[in-house]
Amino acid sequence: MKKRQMKWLAVLSIFLILFLAACGTDESGSGSGDDSGKSKDPKFLSILTGGTQGTYYPLGGTFAELVSEETGIKTTAEVSQASAANMTALQEGEGDIAFVQTDIAYYGTEGTEMFEGNKLDTVVALGALYPETVQLVTLADSGINSFEDLKGKKVSVGAPGSGTYANAEQLLEIHGLSIEDDIQAQNLDFGESTDGLSTGQIQAAFITAGYPTSAVEALNATNKVNIIPVSEDKAKELIEKYPYYAVDAVPKGTYGLADEVPAVSVLAMLAVKKDLSEDLVYKITKGIYGNTDKISHAKGEFIKAETALDGIGIDVHPGAQKYFDEVNK
Repeated sequence: MKKRQMKWLAVLSIFLILFLAACGTDESGSGSGDDSGKSKDPKFLSILTGGTQGTYYPLGGTFAELVSEETGIKTTAEVSQASAANMTALQEGEGDIAFVQTDIAYYGTEGTEMFEGNKLDTVVALGALYPETVQLVTLADSGINSFEDLKGKKVSVGAPGSGTYANAEQLLEIHGLSIEDDIQAQNLDFGESTDGLSTGQIQAAFITAGYPTSAVEALNATNKVNIIPVSEDKAKELIEKYPYYAVDAVPKGTYGLADEVPAVSVLAMLAVKKDLSEDLVYKITKGIYGNTDKISHAKGEFIKAETALDGIGIDVHPGAQKYFDEVNK
């Protein structure tokens, strides 16, 4: 009798061990305390862009479709406060991929400028996109024809800590002006800026975006737009002090301009969370840079795998690096 009881106890013990093991295993077969055999890739990806009237948002929608097709992961473009806010959001895990300016990405990873004392260590680069022109927009009848004419005027400089704000501050500095002392600074986004110009609430606005910028095009439909030039010597002075800038120009015909307008630009780029897997970021990179023929926006012509690492001043994700190494042999 005792032998029979011991036999049943042994059988029950085996079942109990198997039951407990099953409870400690997830659906993929990996133990709940060990993720080593389980993919950490998310089931959903978000691309942080900017305001709806800038360049980031429409491009982000296209990128989301391309990434979804390549990875099989649902991806959406999210409206945001653009570069600086996007860097912080990536650091805090509130997005996966983000549009940023190359200068802002550098500030963030170095912990300088608007990121002073807050060095971002979980954000890396995916690749460069296209030049972002710093456009100083006014109306043709504003009486403003140079940077010096901004003195005492109401000027939109973007949100404090934004990429546009940094560009405005640096360009004003090169022209002997300051945000605090020489203009009546207004912290408006692109849509608010063009609305303000239209209603006369402001006299000028800094807009850093790829041209043609939809907000400025919309303004030009009802008011003749003027873009204030950056002279060659001032551009050179700016680049000597802030080497992430480049000489640029807004072409004749853009916004109905009669002539080409000299300007300066920084680069737009994509940043990603550092902890995304190499395989996933490889696929994300391939989805975007391997399908540039599907990008209908005017800036699509600048987005190329062969130039995707130009102007990048921060570490590149291994998955993106792998893709570019393969296609740029």
